[in-house]
Amino acid sequence: MPQIESIKSKPALVFRKPDAKDGSEIWKLIQRCKPLDENSMYCNLLQCDHFRDTCVMVERDGQLLGWISGYIAPSDPQSFFVWQVAVAPEARGLGLGKRMLRHLIDRDEAADCTRLQTTITQSNAASWGLFRSFARSIGGELTDEAHFHEDDHFDGHAATEHMVTITFPQEARAAA
Repeated sequence: MPQIESIKSKPALVFRKPDAKDGSEIWKLIQRCKPLDENSMYCNLLQCDHFRDTCVMVERDGQLLGWISGYIAPSDPQSFFVWQVAVAPEARGLGLGKRMLRHLIDRDEAADCTRLQTTITQSNAASWGLFRSFARSIGGELTDEAHFHEDDHFDGHAATEHMVTITFPQEARAAA
């Protein structure tokens, strides 16, 4: 069931799981959110279909404003991995990124997760800001270390990605 939230007398924001018909709209949103990596439309379709329980989209009046793709790592079922966060330019400043992250970790599907992980390049100030703010807001501990290296993994074509881990406080998971 979608979560509906109203802000300052504007039409309500609807937080919901995607379905296959949402793939092309999500692909279009990501294209508008530079410098995000653009996946194929087919990849976004698969995320909406196969990973819908660990993804969230936010709409207002039917307009897509935000998207997070993620999954629970098969090799580590206590880790919720965030693949991508996209917020439409016209919706920035509403705190949607942090609210979508909270929405995801509060879902029943994430009940056994004890940490959230993502990868971020050193130069991505917006992502660092979002995940640091999120960690503070839940009382979590944020750590990072270089994970996918520029030369070893990207043949020098992309910057090193740091694995960011936010460990959830135990009392927060017990209350959820």
